[in-house]
Amino acid sequence: MAYTAHVDTFAKDNLPPQDQWPTFLFDRPELRYPERLNCAAAFLDRWVEEGRGDAPCLISPTETLTYRELQERVNRICNVLVGKLGFVPGNRVLLRSANNPTMVALYLAVLKAGGVVVATMPLLRAKEIAYPVAKAKIAIAFCDHRLAEEMEKARAMSPDLRHVVYWGSGATDSLEALLADASPEFQAVETAADDVCLIGFTSGTTGEPKGTMHFHRDMLAVCDAYAGNILRAEPSDRFIGSPPLAFTFGLGGIVLFPMRIGASTVLLEKAGPDDLLPAIAKYRATICFTAPTAYRAMIPKLKDHDISSLRKCVSAGEPLPKDTFNAWKAATGISLMDGIGATEMLHIFIAAREEEIRPGATGKPVPGYEAKIVDEEGRDLPPGSIGRLAIRGPTGCRYLADERQRKYVQNGWNISGDTYLMDEDGYFWYQARSDDMIVSAGYNIAGPEVEAALLTHPAVAECGVVGVPDAERGMIVKAYVVLRDGHAPGPELTKALQDHVKAEIAPYKYPRAIEYMDRLPRTQTGKLQRFALRQLAQQGGETASSRASAA
Repeated sequence: MAYTAHVDTFAKDNLPPQDQWPTFLFDRPELRYPERLNCAAAFLDRWVEEGRGDAPCLISPTETLTYRELQERVNRICNVLVGKLGFVPGNRVLLRSANNPTMVALYLAVLKAGGVVVATMPLLRAKEIAYPVAKAKIAIAFCDHRLAEEMEKARAMSPDLRHVVYWGSGATDSLEALLADASPEFQAVETAADDVCLIGFTSGTTGEPKGTMHFHRDMLAVCDAYAGNILRAEPSDRFIGSPPLAFTFGLGGIVLFPMRIGASTVLLEKAGPDDLLPAIAKYRATICFTAPTAYRAMIPKLKDHDISSLRKCVSAGEPLPKDTFNAWKAATGISLMDGIGATEMLHIFIAAREEEIRPGATGKPVPGYEAKIVDEEGRDLPPGSIGRLAIRGPTGCRYLADERQRKYVQNGWNISGDTYLMDEDGYFWYQARSDDMIVSAGYNIAGPEVEAALLTHPAVAECGVVGVPDAERGMIVKAYVVLRDGHAPGPELTKALQDHVKAEIAPYKYPRAIEYMDRLPRTQTGKLQRFALRQLAQQGGETASSRASAA
């Protein structure tokens, strides 16, 4: 049996059978890793050992931590985990917070102690929190006290959850109290390069989240492949961005990439366009990560802010329209670096360096990755053909105990669920999503999950949810609703249904447009024909009462 540092072998035991794994590529010298490594030591301890401990690492509106100060905080948390919470290597630990230094310290501490991180977004509701707790058999959670209400509701649903530790509350059992007498010394657990260290949950088209399992080596590979070869940042750079750390886009862009090279990063709990621009000016950020939606929203506001420190801007989370690229370039002189990634792949696998960008194209495979276009049977298609995107490289899909592994990985290739075209020069051009996922303002939203939330309202008899093209957000969520007898359509009911969805699931998933119908298109066997709803949505015809405000 291969070496593992995990005493609790749940994660290893629930990996897919190896014959269902994708083919992994480690041909490039920067992607060859030792059999044993702890990525937290590579991201953090290394810089202290090399004499760079006094360099700034994490910058926020409330505090700034050097690499040495962060290391001490991480070590204290490790000692609390092991000494006070009964943690052993391999345990899964839930994290709930906005982007701030404590969240990063907790993340690194779990990795350093040999655990497995399961990070969740602050907006999630109790049942959305309880699902990964049950699926990953999580016993320990750390949560910002401001998010306690939904966490406590989730705790009541989660018999596996033994400890929930809050911070910021000042209570006698808070994280701060536990850290008070904890030692600042802790030796990183000697994990295997292929020990699981992260389970990223993502919603699929069925609405049931899938747990994507990643190894210690994967955390380094995305840095050394994409960030090292495409982004090419420097230790003097200061990163900033909007994606939550629970998104692997945010984890890589705001934490892993800067820490891999000893750079610094700005952490903002609120990072909308109106927050991001003044923060770039205040902290003199040089590299920005956010979605096309945010770049579009920032363009008319640029005149009021000094963003002269910016030198690189990365766009991902949704397709980057050519007009947004052109408008940002005209306004700032900076070429937006588009990229496509996936939670299953951990981070970006197709992109282009600034000097190789073709506006409108996503780019070429990141060094270390290979990509191609295949048909429904998995056969290779020639340049100029539209088909399914297939990728392989140093990272890849391994779902936590999930039969959908066979769908995502086919013939050793990861099938991302995106429809693309590859041109004669090897550039990849995005066409559409291949499934029912709606990508709105950088968020992945599963239509069936929104349908399930709507169906719990007493006025809703049937519903179907699809994505509708939108100039500001890329796509918006639109619901087609059949009402029960005794209920009449109108603005008041539309708002009530939207508010109901916001209370049931994460608020960003609510339908921004609702249209009422007498019946939904279905197959002879009764299955909802979402393609018919998408065709209907493309034709427009919304009324003022059915369209929601983009609040």
